Amino acid sequence: MNKFKLTTEMVPKGDQIKSIVELVNNIKHGIKSQVLLGATGTGKTFTIANVVEKIQQNTLIIVHNKTLAAQLYSEFKELFKNNRVEYFVSYFDFYQPEAYIPRNDTYIEKSALANQEIEMLRLSTINSLATGEPTIVIASVAAIYASVAPSDFEMYRIVLSKNTKRNLKQLQYDLVRLQYQRNNIDLKPGTFRLKGDVLEIAPGYTDLFTIRISFYGDTIEEIALIDTLTGELKEKWDTYVIVPASEYIMNKDRWKESMSLIKDELKARVAEFRNNKKLLEAQRIEERTLHDIESLEELGYCNGIENYSRHLELRKPGSTPYTLFNYFEERHWLMVIDESHMTIPQVRGMYNTDRSRKETLVEYGFRLPSALDNRPLNFKEFQEKLDKIIYVSATPNEWEIEQSNKTVIQQIVRPTGLIDPKIEIHGAKYQVDDLVIELQKQVEKKERTFVTVLTIKMAENLSEYLRKQKFKVMYMHNELKTLERAKIINDLRRGKYDVIVGINLLREGLDVPEVSLVAVFDADKPGFFRSDKALIQTFGRAARNINGRVILYADSTTVAMKTAIEETNRRREIQIKYNKGHNITPKTIVKPIFEDITSKDDAKVVEAYFRSNKVDVKKQTKAISILRKEMLQAAKNKEYERAAFLRDTIIELEGNNK
Repeated sequence: MNKFKLTTEMVPKGDQIKSIVELVNNIKHGIKSQVLLGATGTGKTFTIANVVEKIQQNTLIIVHNKTLAAQLYSEFKELFKNNRVEYFVSYFDFYQPEAYIPRNDTYIEKSALANQEIEMLRLSTINSLATGEPTIVIASVAAIYASVAPSDFEMYRIVLSKNTKRNLKQLQYDLVRLQYQRNNIDLKPGTFRLKGDVLEIAPGYTDLFTIRISFYGDTIEEIALIDTLTGELKEKWDTYVIVPASEYIMNKDRWKESMSLIKDELKARVAEFRNNKKLLEAQRIEERTLHDIESLEELGYCNGIENYSRHLELRKPGSTPYTLFNYFEERHWLMVIDESHMTIPQVRGMYNTDRSRKETLVEYGFRLPSALDNRPLNFKEFQEKLDKIIYVSATPNEWEIEQSNKTVIQQIVRPTGLIDPKIEIHGAKYQVDDLVIELQKQVEKKERTFVTVLTIKMAENLSEYLRKQKFKVMYMHNELKTLERAKIINDLRRGKYDVIVGINLLREGLDVPEVSLVAVFDADKPGFFRSDKALIQTFGRAARNINGRVILYADSTTVAMKTAIEETNRRREIQIKYNKGHNITPKTIVKPIFEDITSKDDAKVVEAYFRSNKVDVKKQTKAISILRKEMLQAAKNKEYERAAFLRDTIIELEGNNK
């Protein structure tokens, strides 16, 4: 069994050294929860990687969206090249949940677009954990949603050994039972084919290799791993374990009892509706459920099968569903909650949102009450599942600090030597005129600027005014598509724009080293975007440049401003002292400019489509096809941030075509 071993020449620097020691010692001394308060750019990811290597425990790192998960996955794959690093996010590129809106009697059917690449990665995650290999999993909050029970995944496996007898016909039947499909033409993941006495199996969790099993009569003569692309023999085994082709498998041993339970619940629900004079609801639930039962009995599947999961798994009403967490429970493990100030609230809200939607479906006869047990973990269940936790954030909430009994490890010093930006307060009365003067200085220095305002109207008016003053300005708003947003950022970095004006400039993907000034209009007004934590996050947009500074336009100093300024100045002093003591001269971060989607004609088609709906459909379809190929290639090249970006663009194009 491989131990976790970092495969990098980097060594801990700055505050990373003490942070690693403190985090590891706390874990060894049984402290369950702790906070890593890491300023932007201090290398929190590398710190956590070192902790994992030293404690040698399976680790689940959860973040609040797919893009950040993809970035972390790419980084950890590089840091642990010889270990299992897995990626577990929602396998839907697009997902519209089933819903009913009573006020206008509108039923919305579930609509989803699954991503085969992500399905393979999810299955690979479960396989790694189930086989006992030391594993690091990078996950989104999809980890709190239902998954296959470990006992089922363990039961539905085929162990093959060299020089043992195995009936070839029965083996094919067993593969179908594990949801493999026979395909003699296209051997894609989750399929198998038989040529003479050679059985080839494409595991459901990868498209990099296939398993070739050679028979002599009923005896397994050879088990070999074959490269999918070249057909070369890569490795031979004496024993190999075939795991299910899909994450969700049907336990046939429970089938009869499960069907009986569904029918019994339907009978009781119909009677309940009729007793309450809800005849429409009674008819609706009866017709819909009988149709599902027929599909289940004939095909073993129905649309919305997950809503019957409680019966199919023989769970008790209200019981906790099986999730990815169940695969960690047999041994000590570490949970890292990245960007905890965002991730924890998201985890907390998932259950209530899901339940509210399903309660309406149940009330109006679209689903049986048991559908409520197809759900994410509630927050209490989530907490009970955890073993050891590290909350990671530049601005942790009080809740995380309290949960950790104020065990807060501070990582303020950046190995690069970069200092937090200087904070200036200018009067708000003439903030527009003052900004013009500051922008002129920025243009002369060939440095870029972010300006954040409170309202859409202000953003639009300010952008128009700055444009009249001959500044190259762009307004970034929440209706911008993925392609447009990325292109604006790239154009800012290239110098096409001097300044970007926006309302929420806190989102990921806005770490632009060329930005040396962040201007905050009406900094003394109340609201989320002017809270101390939001201000600190906003300040961080200028922390990648050696000349970074922030101007707060305000006529008074609020408590939030005072807290944010004091914290930023405290961090500046720590970094300056460290730089002097170690003779470090800070330098602006050098970051490559993310390439536009493509430099060919399809890029023009995509851009034109966002501007107008009069684009030729054939050209648009061709552009989408090219983008999809680029997305799959990016995923194979482990360029997960780019793959996620391309995925979002494709979804937007396809959505606009409906």
